This record gives sequence, structure tokens and C-alpha cells, in this order.
Amino acid sequence: MSYDPFSLTQHRRIVLLTEGYSTPFLAKTAINLLRYRTRDVAAVLDRELASQTAQAIFGTGGPIPIVASLDQVNGPDALYVGIAPPGGKLPEEWRPIIIQAIRRGLTIVSGLHDFLVEDPEYVGEASMSGANLVDVRRNAFKETGTGMSFRTGCVRVHTVGHDCSVGKMVAALELQLALTQLGHAAKFLATGQTGIMISGAGLPIDCIVSDFVNGAAEELVAESQEQDFLLVEGQGSITHPAYSAVTLGLLHGCAPDGLIFCYEAGRTKVKGFGELAIPPLDTQLELFLQAANVRHPCSMLGFAINSRNLSKTEAAAEIERIEVKYKLPACDVYREGPEKLVEAVVSLRERIVNNLHNTS
Repeated sequence: MSYDPFSLTQHRRIVLLTEGYSTPFLAKTAINLLRYRTRDVAAVLDRELASQTAQAIFGTGGPIPIVASLDQVNGPDALYVGIAPPGGKLPEEWRPIIIQAIRRGLTIVSGLHDFLVEDPEYVGEASMSGANLVDVRRNAFKETGTGMSFRTGCVRVHTVGHDCSVGKMVAALELQLALTQLGHAAKFLATGQTGIMISGAGLPIDCIVSDFVNGAAEELVAESQEQDFLLVEGQGSITHPAYSAVTLGLLHGCAPDGLIFCYEAGRTKVKGFGELAIPPLDTQLELFLQAANVRHPCSMLGFAINSRNLSKTEAAAEIERIEVKYKLPACDVYREGPEKLVEAVVSLRERIVNNLHNTS
């Protein structure tokens, strides 16, 4: 059964807490909530940046204000921890802000590894005010993978990448939204804290006991296989020195029919590992395809390129280079939309369904 943290999508007046951590590297949770739940965000809380807008600081969110305190927000219903720092620690200096929100009866939502419900002060205050404490990563999933087969017409597309924080979640979300707009039955399967906060459901793959990661991914797919398309959010990288186990378990558990490879143009070092080089693209593509095909027939469908550090001209050149080299579609879903990849995904399902009919 997938994780459903108190119907998060019902929150309509969210305050995103990024106090002192409002950078692209640390505040990616807030940035993506601003992008995909814009209407539900009332404000961002960061005293140092108060009176500015989300658009000015984060590049998304339009006129959503950045405020200095909860007192400046009219009728908030939830406080979301908007950061994803290395190690997943909840900043101790935020305690007064969180206590204030709990005393107001707000739902506190955190995706960090420091659980709110394990903090005696937070629990005590919540018991008096009636506030909900939601730890998105907290789970009790304990089922191993079974190697089950899924419905053939349910095409599973999994976003993978060369490192952490390169856009795997964004690529999956953009594909799901585009497929839905075209009238297809498509669902995004969240496997990380931010994806769960956006979609309201999913399983926190990076906080599941290692023996059960494959089973959790299977469960996510199995309960949604009535869909024609499942867009499975990727985690880490198969070559990452810290997170490769999660990546491989997720890959085998969801048994994808197709992969979308995500990478940040120009990034050559592993995030958080100093001068450790990211292995060559060819090496990673080969590893992902070999690992996927051990479990289920799978093909590489295209590339989602994060070109945030490139000019428009440089990005176009990088896209052309990749398409010429690999004979596969490539795009930056932020800059130009996912249409090229949508075509590849739809074509994949047509091939699978046609093969099913021809062999039946």
C-alpha cells in the first residue's frame, strides 16, 4: 500500500520554510512545490529575503511573497519544510518557528530524515494544539520484491540519471502532465520526499530498509497498473558511491519498459563528493540498460538535459550533439517542454501493444 501522508494535496494555504537555506542547491523542495503547486502556496518564510517574491529568488512561483514570519500570512493551513540538505537534518535554529506553527494548529510537513514525531517537544506541543506532524519519509514498508509481472498495456517509463538532483522528478512530472493533456491515462509515481509532497502519495524509496526497496517499487506499480502510462521518478544514480543501492532496487522493482536518461550539462563531479568524477555517459547508459534488461526488456527512449548553466545557444548545441550521437530525442523539459520525449513514450506503447496483438 503506497504512502498517503494525511492527504497533503488538501492543503491550500502552504507556507514553505526555507529560512537561511534559500538556494537552488538546498531549497529544491520549495522550488518544485512553487512550480507544481503554485496555487496552494501562500508564502515562503525566510527573514533575510522578506519583501521579495518567489520568482525573484527561486525563478518560479510568480508573485508569491517571501515573508519574515507566520504573522504576515493570512490563514495558513500548513508549514512545509522546503529544503533537502545533505544528510537530511532539520535545522535546530528553526525550532521556534516550528513551535509557533504547531501552537497555531498548522500541519507540519517534513521530508527530512530527522522525524518530527520523534522530537518530544514537537510531539508535546502538537498534543495540546491538535496539530498534525507529518514525516513524509517515515514508513513501515516491509515486503521484499517478488519479480512479479505487470499488465502488458501498462507502460512503465523510469527516469534515471548520472547524479543526484539533475531533474529526474521534473522529467517524470512533465511527461505525466503532457500525456494527461493529450488524453492518455498516465500517472506519476513519487519515490522521494518532494514528489510525495507534490502528488500526495508515493513511497520514500531512500528511507526504506534495503531488502524492501524492490518490493516497495513493485507495490507502487502494481497498485496503479490500470494506467496506460506510469512515470516512475528516479533516485540517485547507478554509479553514485552513496546511493547506487537505492537506484538499482528501484530500477529492478519497477521493471521499466523504457528509460529517460537525465543529466546536467557541464556537471563533471559527483554531488557532495568533492573531486570525484562522474563516470562517462556511455558507461552509465550501458550499465542502466544491462541492469534493467536483467529484470525486464527495456530500451533507452531519450534524454532530458538539464541545461540551467548553459545559454540558449549552448543548450541547443548540446541537444543537437546528443541527438546526433545517440540517434535518440533530447530536450530540456524546463526550457522547451517534453514533446519530443512524449512522442517516444507513446511510440513505445504502440510497439508493445502491437506486439501483444501479433503474438496473441
